[in-house]
Amino acid sequence: MTIIRPKKSIGQHFLKDLGIAQRIAETLSAYHGLPVLEIGPGTGVLTSFLLDEGHNLSVVEIDMASVKYIEQKFPKLENRIHVEDFLKMKLENIYNDKFCVIGNFPYYISSQIFFKVLDYREQVVCCSGMIQKEVAERLAASPGSRAFGILSALIQPWYDVEYLFTVSEKVFDPPPKVKSAVIRMTRNSRTDLGCEEALYRRVVKTSFNQRRKTLRNSMKPLLGKDCPCLARPVFDKRPEQLSIEQFIELTLIADNYLKEKDTEPAHKQNGL
Repeated sequence: MTIIRPKKSIGQHFLKDLGIAQRIAETLSAYHGLPVLEIGPGTGVLTSFLLDEGHNLSVVEIDMASVKYIEQKFPKLENRIHVEDFLKMKLENIYNDKFCVIGNFPYYISSQIFFKVLDYREQVVCCSGMIQKEVAERLAASPGSRAFGILSALIQPWYDVEYLFTVSEKVFDPPPKVKSAVIRMTRNSRTDLGCEEALYRRVVKTSFNQRRKTLRNSMKPLLGKDCPCLARPVFDKRPEQLSIEQFIELTLIADNYLKEKDTEPAHKQNGL
């Protein structure tokens, strides 16, 4: 059997605790029958439990030592090991219907993984796994809390996020310098934001660029300092105080103002 050692360059921390691996696998217990894609199987600790539970499993791994190890340890995964970078994968070439995503996600790209899942939200019905504790707290944060931020406001319109449990750094080889947590994202019933999605993302990111300031200040780069909308009460708030529905309302306000501004004669835009 190939011996593999964790590579710091790709953020590998191999889970050693079988009990925790089983608990992570069980986060998909309600989705038997749907295909499952595991990101970064490493030494196959989670892989083993997913196969034992009977999931229709495929894995994606970029580390060739891990690939060879998985090939030897799990022959039933033949032709279902994708030697690719998940962030660059065209998932529609693998799945043409609903599927789930799971993994002990590399901490340094975990947010990018969730944004990739968001791009495939019409297919990914559940995404669960282990990430850095602070990122998990941001994903699951409620509006009004200090942890609520860009990640919360972009993911939560489409997914119900559960912070399931905290994991000690001692159950990894090598131990990371931070605690971990297991989360589950379940696709909700929303089919449309009710506003332009690209502008919604822009509004969210702009508002949190200066999260300690009120929206009246943080939104000026997008709306301009002379925007009459800034007098509205919603702009008295800081971004983490807004609910998802209020961010949608803010996007509609911005959209209406920007469209009106674009149709104004040039001399009015210049204040002449």
